[in-house]
Amino acid sequence: MSSSTTTATTSSAATTLQASVRVVPNEKLFVSEPDPDWFGNGPNPANDPSWTNGNWLNSRFHFSFAEYNNHRNSRFGVMRVMNDDLVQPHRGFGTHPHTNMEIVTYIVEGELTHQDSMGTKESLGRGSIQFMTAGTGVRHSEFNHGDKPLRFIQTWIVPSHTGLRPNYGSFAAQKSTEKQCINELKHLVGNVKDTSDESSKAPVHINQDVDAYAAEMELGQTLTHELREGRQSYLLCMEGSVKVNGQVLNRHDACEIQGDAKAPTTVQIEASGTEATENGDLAHILMFTMKQVPGSGRGDL
Repeated sequence: MSSSTTTATTSSAATTLQASVRVVPNEKLFVSEPDPDWFGNGPNPANDPSWTNGNWLNSRFHFSFAEYNNHRNSRFGVMRVMNDDLVQPHRGFGTHPHTNMEIVTYIVEGELTHQDSMGTKESLGRGSIQFMTAGTGVRHSEFNHGDKPLRFIQTWIVPSHTGLRPNYGSFAAQKSTEKQCINELKHLVGNVKDTSDESSKAPVHINQDVDAYAAEMELGQTLTHELREGRQSYLLCMEGSVKVNGQVLNRHDACEIQGDAKAPTTVQIEASGTEATENGDLAHILMFTMKQVPGSGRGDL
């Protein structure tokens, strides 16, 4: 796995413009707590000390999805869904179908067990990422078989073509021989058609012009990313708090980042607050970059 061209303290000397940032506060996200029966779960326990939420699932929807219908917030570029899911112990999503979507899942804490109709079964922990090309059709389940809560971010990307052959791939952070990368923007997802050195070193590749990065940061550390011309990004603060080009994001906040159509711009990310995590006291972010689409962004901010 490679880190991106971003470094901890420097950026390209030729890049002087800062990308524009618009904060999407946690309060604007739709919170869903579906009935356990909907996904094949038993009743919620009356009193289980291992549970951190009364319902089996607490899901924050960044875009219009399921029972949340908002035509002013339907997508961001090719990003169609981003759900921030907290699943309680011994609960999960029973087998269900998908078609014609690139599905990327990043594990924040706990362990996610995935099983699908292609014969894949895998359990992944913190910092791991998986993708599934749903294509012509696939069925899968996602479960937390552990004794502590599981949190993961699932993002659906509109593919470059429909009718693709179903596929699965992953990067298991807990099995990696590389040392834990703190204060680095790790390039986790690239475009399968991009043969550049940077993209080819990403451990996961999908059928769309999208890159995804994650970073765990110590207090006061700064990362600077060069956003190529004609690109836009969506960044989520998963843990702690950060400043993105001076705009403050706390836990669960996100932001829409717009670059310049003709010149590279910079995205500066500073860890302004940390919290206790599985890897120590850190701030933790996830960022997707893609081609700019005119009119992208929420119409209700």
